[in-house]
Amino acid sequence: MAETICSVPGVCDVEYVRGEAAATAAPALLLEVSHGATLPRHFAELRARLRGDLPADLQDFFFVNTDVGAPELARAVAARVVQAQPRRAALVVRCLIPRTLIDCNRRIDETPVPAATPAGAMSPGLPPWIRDAADQQLLLDLHAAYRQVVTAAFAAVCGRGGQALLVHTYAPRSIDVPVDDHVVAHLRAAYAEERIGSWPLRAAVDLITEDPDGRDLASPVLADAAEAGFAAAGFDVQRNGAYTLHPITLAHGFALQYPRQMLCLEVRRDLLVPEFTPFRAMVPDPAKVARAAAPLAAAALRALP
Repeated sequence: MAETICSVPGVCDVEYVRGEAAATAAPALLLEVSHGATLPRHFAELRARLRGDLPADLQDFFFVNTDVGAPELARAVAARVVQAQPRRAALVVRCLIPRTLIDCNRRIDETPVPAATPAGAMSPGLPPWIRDAADQQLLLDLHAAYRQVVTAAFAAVCGRGGQALLVHTYAPRSIDVPVDDHVVAHLRAAYAEERIGSWPLRAAVDLITEDPDGRDLASPVLADAAEAGFAAAGFDVQRNGAYTLHPITLAHGFALQYPRQMLCLEVRRDLLVPEFTPFRAMVPDPAKVARAAAPLAAAALRALP
């Protein structure tokens, strides 16, 4: 198969992960990491391209709100799948655009208005601190470039009958604060020692299978196998505990386009890193990533055509 889906500098990394006997095999599994900009340099490099004034402490929001461990988990799952079945290939797409500046898992109109969101609402696609018109256009162009790559990736895999895993990680506790110019102050208050324990502890794994109307859009084999596998490995698992497949997300659109061929999930970040440090950079622990990857890879192998 000609590998026509390619990385785009500053937008996404694309990797074909192949088994030893899969030199030309089309990928049967897609792993998309739409919040894959997890490194400090991802934020710093794009911030340096913007000319508008942004909150001085915005990097702290990046650290607390980025999907640490998701890219490593996706890559580990792909490696396990092709190791188990050497004739298989997988496709991993990692977004490099920080969701702190624009969210690449959001549907965004051509003429969006940056907006704050109240506590408990879905975070915005274009946040309120992006006020400069040139900055808005740059970020919208990057968003469009990512959307083009990931749309092609879904067509290449799910369009040929394959399966997709949309890999995310979330903070240990469900903390609802407004996303506005004071978001870091809101979060620091919420994470204060005397308050942090009052926020609900999330499940170790949350399988996001339904839309807000209760329609199950996930691959049933993939979801059932993942639930059973994670539970057997000692993870507590919920379905749609923290989120649903909201129509504002690109994931929802792909789920409608490729029904019963994908699974979106969240894994708790503190289970993938040595220590959860919300306002500082975190580095995933390979052993913890491997523990979470094993049941997810086994589920993928059950679901692949």
